[in-house]
Amino acid sequence: MTTNGISISLNQASPVPAYEQLRSQLADLISVGRLSQGDRLPSVRQFASDLGLANNTVVRAYRELETAGLVKSRRGSGTQVIAPTATTDVKAKLAEHARSYAAAAKQLNATHEEALAAIRHALATRDAL
Repeated sequence: MTTNGISISLNQASPVPAYEQLRSQLADLISVGRLSQGDRLPSVRQFASDLGLANNTVVRAYRELETAGLVKSRRGSGTQVIAPTATTDVKAKLAEHARSYAAAAKQLNATHEEALAAIRHALATRDAL
């Protein structure tokens, strides 16, 4: 689906929630420069309507992007892409990888302890690579 020049593809059969699919794709578009500082994202209502989603789904995706420092939302002004600082960029990328890992762990029916143990092991052995 393309809206305001933004191409988003949601997989309804995916175990990944729609808000996360939307957030991830928007974060990717920002990280590769397809969406740059000052670009406005579609309004929540417009995006929800165009994608066949509930408004709250888009709101959650936008909120996650704002928490990651990728967008800024202002009531009445909409949501705009902001230039992430290097620290914010690292945090946003780590958060994205963590979400992907968490989704994979969930698909494997791993417990929280098993997932965290795997991360700890990977961090402990990364210098040996």
